[in-house]
Amino acid sequence: MPLQELKRRLFSRKLELEHQVIAIARDFAQGRSANFSEQAQQRENEEVLNALEEKDRIELRQIDRALTRIEHGTYDKCANCGAVINAERLNIVPFTELCIQCAK
Repeated sequence: MPLQELKRRLFSRKLELEHQVIAIARDFAQGRSANFSEQAQQRENEEVLNALEEKDRIELRQIDRALTRIEHGTYDKCANCGAVINAERLNIVPFTELCIQCAK
């Protein structure tokens, strides 16, 4: 897959994740119900949303690092050993920083 297509996919995923993080923040801003039983359910939902938000933020950081590597011309180089990252691996996980050997 050409580098420009991978870059487009990274930007697209970044926008998607940013929208999800904003939606989660909006959900938290709504506050809690005055009903105690509903509050218990809302707390459980908040735990799930916190986990999703953290996962999204981690992926956003990975995508930002990948976009920076594209700009610096080091996108396909393993951050650990410097070997070339297989194009197939980049196609599957476009924000990866490690070759398959270092990822093991």
